[in-house]
Amino acid sequence: MLSRKGLIPEDYLLTRLAEDVLQPKFKAKQGKARFVGKNGTCNVAHTNIREQGRFLQDVFTTLVDLKWLHTLIIFTMSFLCSWLLFGMIWWLVAFAHGDLGETGDDFVPCVTDIHSFSSAFLFSIEVQVTIGFGGRMITEECVSAIIILIVQNIVGLVINAIMLGCIFMKTAQAHRRAETLIFSKHAVISLRNSKLCFMIRIGDLRKSMIISATVRMQVVRRSTTEEGEVVPLDQIDIHMDNPVGTNGVFLVSPLIICHVIDKSSPLYELSPNDLQHQDLEVIVVLEGVVETTGITTQARTSYVSEEILWGQRFVPTVSEDDGMYAVDYSKFGNTVKVPTPCCSAKKLEEAGGVTRFKLNEGVTMRPSVRRRRGAAMVRRPKFALIPGSVYFLERRHQ
Repeated sequence: MLSRKGLIPEDYLLTRLAEDVLQPKFKAKQGKARFVGKNGTCNVAHTNIREQGRFLQDVFTTLVDLKWLHTLIIFTMSFLCSWLLFGMIWWLVAFAHGDLGETGDDFVPCVTDIHSFSSAFLFSIEVQVTIGFGGRMITEECVSAIIILIVQNIVGLVINAIMLGCIFMKTAQAHRRAETLIFSKHAVISLRNSKLCFMIRIGDLRKSMIISATVRMQVVRRSTTEEGEVVPLDQIDIHMDNPVGTNGVFLVSPLIICHVIDKSSPLYELSPNDLQHQDLEVIVVLEGVVETTGITTQARTSYVSEEILWGQRFVPTVSEDDGMYAVDYSKFGNTVKVPTPCCSAKKLEEAGGVTRFKLNEGVTMRPSVRRRRGAAMVRRPKFALIPGSVYFLERRHQ
């Protein structure tokens, strides 16, 4: 309906619908909490903090971390309170010097045209925000008034520096730039260069680049040490095979970040069946420097076991058109099924690797197949297979 009205292009709408139909649907496990949300927020609640005064030791960071409503209230109240405080001081100076009742020609007041608290409050605003209306001014009659004028100017500059700096930092926070750094909805596991690999796709929607972009991955799961200690959130770093061959990525177009599942990988003994019954979470962190502002930004997401698709890979999104490369973001999260052994990387390596396997379409697998006398016997390992593909290990016995 939306495409008929012209609100959404028809090809984009169809692509999104096709993606939603092809992707298997999994229900989230009850009682399993994510450590990092899909939008990058950390699902951690800090409770029973007794030393609350530590937050006041870093006032600037505390103000930046506050919500916008609370920041604006503090911004307004800081100026109002300082104006009222110095307005009261100016009124006391005028009252002590007798400026409120004297009107003689020979009388020189500390501050001219102060007759009430309202006029003292207006003079306080004029001094702090450097507004000179010309009606009220300080004279050289009172030294205390000169000192108060200097102190109020310094206090006003400090308040301006803190509040304006806080507002600027909130508007230029790094997570604002991270809104245009996107991750694929699902992660995939399939063969790449004859090895099982865990892959995700990242992209940047803006033309301004992320300088020195790096990607890190961690597996978070519950583990138990040899001494019996239970670690509820055991964070294990995993190595990545970045497309450019270094720790940094050149994020001009969407990239597929690959992790080879080898002996050093925490996913080495994980099979598709184990994946659906094991509580694990893969956290992905993309970090770099914003080209336009020079501020370091960080984008995060995570993939739980239900969001990891076995036996699929991402479809290409980059094509060459009229002498330039075009990126179709409507295919950013689309995947296709590919022939993949439905066993763990450990069992695959023990069986001799992918090079010992052959791909045969439409062949029904059995533990063993007998042939005529004199012919070789083929034994195949008991591996579960992805529908539409068959891998088997061929061993010939003379």
